[in-house]
Amino acid sequence: MSTTAENWERFLDPEVVQPSLFLATMFITTFEILKDSIIDRIRNFYIPGFAETDPIFESEYQSEVLSRSKSRLYASLDWLLEHEALDETDLDTFENLKKIRNLLAHQLFNVVTGQTESDHASQFPVLVALLRKVEVWWVVNVEIPTNPDYEGKEIDEAGIVPGAVLSLQMLIEVASGNTQLLEHWRKMSVARNVGQASPVGQGSR
Repeated sequence: MSTTAENWERFLDPEVVQPSLFLATMFITTFEILKDSIIDRIRNFYIPGFAETDPIFESEYQSEVLSRSKSRLYASLDWLLEHEALDETDLDTFENLKKIRNLLAHQLFNVVTGQTESDHASQFPVLVALLRKVEVWWVVNVEIPTNPDYEGKEIDEAGIVPGAVLSLQMLIEVASGNTQLLEHWRKMSVARNVGQASPVGQGSR
């Protein structure tokens, strides 16, 4: 059990607090990305952007998905379970990740200062893996089959990096202080602007 002096020592040490706070907030952020992926992927499947106001699409989404539970999240999880995108073990994993997320959200100060124990550090890779599993399922089972460019091609699932996972990786890099992505983006922007600029001196008599 930590003493009051030890807690203050930890709280006032930037080298302890910064990485602890960073990982805790990244866990919360990634869990929200996972929730959005679970819900939005299915909703967009039934209600494409161009059909937002079409009652037929809304009715199908209601009957096929929302009717499963009062919670949109758990209705979506049940849909993914039925379509074998997730299994029972994944659902148990999700519940554990949710408990950790709630602990961090409600007791962030105590966790960061070491007064409350949390498994978020060891479970962060598990969280990312579950996000990737959901996203890869959509890529393999929906996006690739409907894209003629991939017809007849062998797909290596292990090599797939879904957009949500790539965005998360970039967010982690930027939040951890890496400026290489920013520098690369600036160079690309300059190159595009130069390429789009009208040539000077053309058309002179």
